[in-house]
Amino acid sequence: MKYASEAPEGRAAETAARSGTPAVTAPEEQHGTRNRVARSILDHGPSTAAELALRLELTQAAVRRHLDTLVADGVVEPREKRVYGARRRGRPAKVFALTDCGRDAFDQAYDDLAVDALRWIEQTAGGGEAGRAAVAAFARARLAAQADGYRGAVEAAAPGRRTEALAGALSADGYAATARSAPVGEQLCQHHCPVAHAAERYPQLCEAETEVFSQLLGTHVQRLATIAHGDGVCTTFIPKTGHPGQTDTAVEKTDHRITKTTTASASTAGRNPE
Repeated sequence: MKYASEAPEGRAAETAARSGTPAVTAPEEQHGTRNRVARSILDHGPSTAAELALRLELTQAAVRRHLDTLVADGVVEPREKRVYGARRRGRPAKVFALTDCGRDAFDQAYDDLAVDALRWIEQTAGGGEAGRAAVAAFARARLAAQADGYRGAVEAAAPGRRTEALAGALSADGYAATARSAPVGEQLCQHHCPVAHAAERYPQLCEAETEVFSQLLGTHVQRLATIAHGDGVCTTFIPKTGHPGQTDTAVEKTDHRITKTTTASASTAGRNPE
């Protein structure tokens, strides 16, 4: 496999001299590579060093050096990889996830403004239950407007590709979303949330988003994890309706497992679903 080189400063200067472009020093090049590592974690969720090396075409040793620096800077943090089902022997794999500080570097400059605006709505409505209801109404109205932009892509997709189409529409809005198969259904994963801090203070944003996903996909969905609760990825389960051989009992059992997982997610903040 070919790996991206990390040329020393002298080689970079020599290459630049031949091309007539300004030289890029080794520290600058390494900083750029570290940004690529952090961006890959943002786009794909918590990742192992091996996964990052494969995606970025770097050696694992190079990736680990950059991860060590990112951990020291508080941009990423190591976590134990979550395992579903029976745990295999040996040490669990270690994944690296963005910290709140790391996420702040990506498109979250207006999060404080969002929190201030939602607080104003809550207080203007009188606080308490009335204030929470006002925030929920705002969240539903905002997400309904976003849904109008997603509906065309979802409805144009084949029935079996609608979750994937929704993921593509969300990615265009900065959510770095992907769709993947799951037992008796699919998972919609959002690896980035532009309003994560606001959603931590006002969960009505996540609730309204889940309602919109259900409306767009035409089926009941359930949220497994959210970045706002400290999970590495926002994960939504979409049951596969009319799945061949699937009985109502199977769906009920699956929903029961998912409900248990959703409850656990809120109590295990800081862990990720990977």
